[in-house]
Amino acid sequence: MSQATVAIIDYEMGNLRSVQKAFEAVGCSATVTRSPHVIDDASHVVLPGVGAFGDCMQNLERFGLVSSVRKTITTGKPFLGICLGLQLLFTESEEFGAHHGLDILSGRVVRFRSTEATMKIPHMGWNQIRGMNSMPLLNNIPDGSYVYFVHSYYVKPDDQAIIGATTDYGTSFVSGIWKDNLFACQFHPEKSQRWGIQILKNFSLIH
Repeated sequence: MSQATVAIIDYEMGNLRSVQKAFEAVGCSATVTRSPHVIDDASHVVLPGVGAFGDCMQNLERFGLVSSVRKTITTGKPFLGICLGLQLLFTESEEFGAHHGLDILSGRVVRFRSTEATMKIPHMGWNQIRGMNSMPLLNNIPDGSYVYFVHSYYVKPDDQAIIGATTDYGTSFVSGIWKDNLFACQFHPEKSQRWGIQILKNFSLIH
């Protein structure tokens, strides 16, 4: 089996080097890039993200990367969104006002409500994931495994069939999605030690 080549999209938002190092740890050739040609040539593409939703959308547009994201997904190449990279795939977000997302998946990004989460916001630290629909990203991951989160907002998909994992934090929220070649997680696999590394390995083996 040939080595996976992973293009990590660089739009100046996110912990890109730690994602790169995590993929290298599972034997992938990983490149941080905003070159459409490098993204086209990669076998796998990752959209990480840390920061405000609106700023991230502006940067994707400013660097001309929206078309690269859409092309990757429509051509069937394995695609992984991480944290804000999950949220950007949806129709809109209520973070700091209303902002349009990529609208690749139908749904909204909403904030944890004080009535839902009696715990601190942002949701930060280790929490469990529960697998749904035999999501390939979670192969060999025991149900209830702990992964690392840092977020104040979560996605509410219109299509329940794409929900690949859920997590409880005052309310049950979607922590992973899966639709064909498109995968995304609210948690940070690159910070999730053993199970996070397994998740990235699983992604690298998808064709």
